[in-house]
Amino acid sequence: MANSFSKLTLSKLFLIQWLNIAVLTIMAIIRTHLSILASSFREIILLLLICSPLSASESKVDTLPITSFKPDSPNLGWYVQNDNVMGGRSEGGFNIALEQLIFSGNTNTKGGGLSSIRTEPLILDLSGYTGIRVRVKADGRRYTWQLQTDARWRGRQVNYWADFDTTVEEVSVIDIPFTKFFPQFRGFRLDGPDLDASQITQLGLYIYDKKDGPFELRLMSVEAY
Repeated sequence: MANSFSKLTLSKLFLIQWLNIAVLTIMAIIRTHLSILASSFREIILLLLICSPLSASESKVDTLPITSFKPDSPNLGWYVQNDNVMGGRSEGGFNIALEQLIFSGNTNTKGGGLSSIRTEPLILDLSGYTGIRVRVKADGRRYTWQLQTDARWRGRQVNYWADFDTTVEEVSVIDIPFTKFFPQFRGFRLDGPDLDASQITQLGLYIYDKKDGPFELRLMSVEAY
């Protein structure tokens, strides 16, 4: 009787051990498969993130507002400079109204044909941007945006110019990349130095398209893009 009880106890112990081994094996298999599934799931999510297109808000490039001629916009101290300093006969000026700077006048190519407005000296580091973006409404004539740094040519101040075209009575947003600006001195193009966008000291707007007649450009905003 005692012998039978001992055999029965051993059998139960063997069965319990076998069940424990089986449970541990099954749990190991489940953990392995769960790990594989989790890894595959992470790879799928990563692939979707890489391949999915950016939304408009994600793909938008940050811009730096410079002026917009609104009441809370900084006053850059714009002033007029025409070709009269070179003996020319052009007339030009500006006024600010309805949150716009209105640059207007009349160019006369007999003696120059140039009119411009410029800001007082400022300090702008635009090295992290691609160029200047202006929002304008004009008359279809060609205008010139000017940047100035501390660059010199033979000891003289260098200006950097880039032309842009306008459409008659149409509001346009115009991007002027820094790569388009060329150095010049008194209207003559120079070989260098290249524009250093980290040291902008002045902004300017010119009309110098070598045409006679009235002009008007409404400047609504200026920003770096």
